[in-house]
Amino acid sequence: MKGKVVWRQRGQRLHRDLANAFIMYANYKQYHWQTYSPGFRDLHLVFGEFAKEVLDSIDHLAQRIHLTGHDLPANLLQAFELARVSAAAPPSTMRAMVEEADRNVRVIVKELRDAAKVAAAYGDQGTFDLVSRLIAIYERHEECLEDILNKRPGPQLA
Repeated sequence: MKGKVVWRQRGQRLHRDLANAFIMYANYKQYHWQTYSPGFRDLHLVFGEFAKEVLDSIDHLAQRIHLTGHDLPANLLQAFELARVSAAAPPSTMRAMVEEADRNVRVIVKELRDAAKVAAAYGDQGTFDLVSRLIAIYERHEECLEDILNKRPGPQLA
């Protein structure tokens, strides 16, 4: 019985991580498209780079779900139900977009750390390694977003 619970728990974690990545990818693309001046160039490039990294992570998570014998979420609506991050709000200010991205990245890092603990507890080295790589990516996003929020006073984030 314990093995089935662990199997289901691991699959649920990966499904949630995949759903979070889907939503975060869409959010980053929205921020990328909605960026405006005067900080346009830098923020546009940052959000574009972040979106590419998250898109790549989606494939890795989907592959891991398959390798662990679980089915992928059936559709995008199921992903929205599973995700712990929120879809991007209609754009208001650049600061609001960066703050929203930062909040969501913090949620994802927490979720991934929890997933790493589950994987480690049950000796799932493949999932642990994948999740650890994703944590490093999202922590870099978090650091960059915090830097933007803390070191860009004035109109860049108006």
